[in-house]
Amino acid sequence: MKLMTGNSNLPLARDVASYLDIPLTQASVRRFADEEVFVEVHENVRGEDVFVLQSTGYPANDNLMELLICIDALKRASARRITAVIPYFGYARQDRKSGSRTPISAKLVANLITVAGADRVLSVDLHAGQIQGFFDIPTDNLFGAPVMAADIEARYGDRNLMVVSPDVGGVVRARALAKRLNNAPLAIVDKRRERAGESEVMNIIGDVEGRFCILIDDIVDSAGTLCNAAAALKEAGAAGVIAYCTHGVLSGGAVARVEGSALSELIITDSIGQHDVIKGADRIRLLTIAPLLGEAIKRIADESSVSSLFD
Repeated sequence: MKLMTGNSNLPLARDVASYLDIPLTQASVRRFADEEVFVEVHENVRGEDVFVLQSTGYPANDNLMELLICIDALKRASARRITAVIPYFGYARQDRKSGSRTPISAKLVANLITVAGADRVLSVDLHAGQIQGFFDIPTDNLFGAPVMAADIEARYGDRNLMVVSPDVGGVVRARALAKRLNNAPLAIVDKRRERAGESEVMNIIGDVEGRFCILIDDIVDSAGTLCNAAAALKEAGAAGVIAYCTHGVLSGGAVARVEGSALSELIITDSIGQHDVIKGADRIRLLTIAPLLGEAIKRIADESSVSSLFD
């Protein structure tokens, strides 16, 4: 088994390699003067089971090209099996036609990864479960809920907890976390805009008064929805509000927005290399998924069950 990485998230790749107790495969992933990506593998991978770890977050297109060219280089070097380990699968939000004459980019990216030569895909908290069906190769979708639940139990287990979905579409995710927290009660934030140009109205479905609320989502991008939901929960009488999100995209002024919000803490995983972005932020904390990824990689290499990780 070998573990190779692009440039998107080197700290996570090193942590996974440390968990597996193997060195990262020696390779050069660099740019020509015109920004073309060039990959060269510096060790023999013939007949090896190779895992390529690369998130496709910002800059999404550069990181995606790195992944594709790494896969192609390994395929041409006669690797026995190539698994694309994509902690954050970019373009996942484009998983359906949102209007007339719009693309389904998640399917296109799945096709690109397959055609490049990947034999298997391993990802974490895909934005929509049906994206697994976009791939014509085996796909494992890991869940961040066990990691989050363990952290919540350790830090907030003595509170009067309530799990909250920031929108109706995230109820299944919130219910799964609530089940892990000894069947904690569940609430939903229903947001709607009555007329164009008017601000959103936040309706809370569930009694949150006196509860310590945990907002749960897969992606935090601009953080507007989370911060508005946190304010609505506080107005409804919540004792405190924190948020757990798997993928911290944190674009634009998201960090400043969180720092000035009703959220007492935002916890994101290291699925995206955002260490510099959150440096100095008092309310944003990083939670590692390296052991989760490392254990899944080990089980795939050993041909044992990955789903039993979540039993």
